[in-house]
Amino acid sequence: MDDKAGGPDAPTLFVLPPAVPPAPAPAPADPKRGARLREANRAQLAWGRIDLDAQLPDDHPARAICAVIERLDLSALYAPIEARDEVAGAPAIDPKLLLGLWVYATSEGEGSAREIWRLTQLHAAYRWLCGGVEVGYHTLSDFRSQQGAVLDALITQVLALLMKQDLVDLSRVAQDGTRVRASAGAASFRREQTLQALMHEARAHLEAVTREAADPALSTRRAAARQRGAQQRLERLEAALTQIPEVTETKQRSGAKDATVRVSTTDPDARVMKMGDGGFRPAFNVQFATTTDEARVIVGVEVTNRGSDAGQSTPMLEQIEQRTGVRPAEMLVDGGYAQHEAIDQAAAQAVTLYAPVPKPRKGATREPHLPRDGDSEAVAAWRQRMGTDEAKAIYKQRAATAETVNADAKEHRGLDRLAVRGLGKVLGSASLFALTYNLLRLITLRG
Repeated sequence: MDDKAGGPDAPTLFVLPPAVPPAPAPAPADPKRGARLREANRAQLAWGRIDLDAQLPDDHPARAICAVIERLDLSALYAPIEARDEVAGAPAIDPKLLLGLWVYATSEGEGSAREIWRLTQLHAAYRWLCGGVEVGYHTLSDFRSQQGAVLDALITQVLALLMKQDLVDLSRVAQDGTRVRASAGAASFRREQTLQALMHEARAHLEAVTREAADPALSTRRAAARQRGAQQRLERLEAALTQIPEVTETKQRSGAKDATVRVSTTDPDARVMKMGDGGFRPAFNVQFATTTDEARVIVGVEVTNRGSDAGQSTPMLEQIEQRTGVRPAEMLVDGGYAQHEAIDQAAAQAVTLYAPVPKPRKGATREPHLPRDGDSEAVAAWRQRMGTDEAKAIYKQRAATAETVNADAKEHRGLDRLAVRGLGKVLGSASLFALTYNLLRLITLRG
């Protein structure tokens, strides 16, 4: 018997149980399951044995964008795909590929589907993003036009990532609107009588091309294209006529000197607005709400065809709370938002509104920051608040946030003129910019 400590026969005080390996974590559901896809393969040799991956530096922004997109839940993009393992048909282009192309293109200030398609043939970053998959401009255009709701949901996802990592403070936000040129010319605006005549002609033309489509001597594809074009023109004219009552009411309510009502035959949702240079052009009013903290991320997106910002703060507050679960304590807006009703509504939601008090009329001696007869409690408090140095200092943050975001959208991200038509599609374009902006902020904040 070996009496030395630790010897083979040494007694033991207790016996350790055998180690039990931890249970493996359940694998996340694969949103692509069953879908047959043409996916990017960036490690392949293509175009005369060109190594696509080697063409792109390791620190290229396209790689960082793809890495963040990989973390997002894209189930809503994969769900509509009809090409499945059990269903015949050509495989679909991976929607993740299309999203990556659009986000990167937007980050580079490119908003044309045709130009992006051209760049996929020539530019190393775009070719890397495609990974050997041929992408037509129609596919790109359809993706942007049809995925507005998904893009909006992805904005919420990115905000959730930022909030989970405590990278964003939602207590104070700034809102600002910017008028963006519509994809319609001033000459496309017609009176109701003219629209009626044009619609009569469009119906006759559609009937004619429909009859021609039955002619076996004509190309089926060409006939179908003509018929589709005639149908779309008729639909635009019908949509323009439905806008007449709304435009009439708006003019009457505003007391416009020119009572003539005109609607665009190209984009019936567009309205003539006064632009930053003082001219009047067909446009949409794009609204963004941005946090004033270091993150400076977009937390709200909206599009309206009203030239005025009046009444836009209340729905934006509701959207922010619905999107993030947090109601901002303070909101910074310019004088166009500062109607008494909006101030009262913000106060009712425990939100402090910061907006400049209108300057007194020439010759007036009354102090603008003193309460007035008929002021509600909230309006009186707003007047007094905006007369303090503290409120003035807080309000200065608006120019560095909301106005900066609008300038970035128009000067650097291709949102100076729209390539799509209709309120819904314009909102999709605005959401694409907001998603891109927040993805870039996320990449920057995480280093």
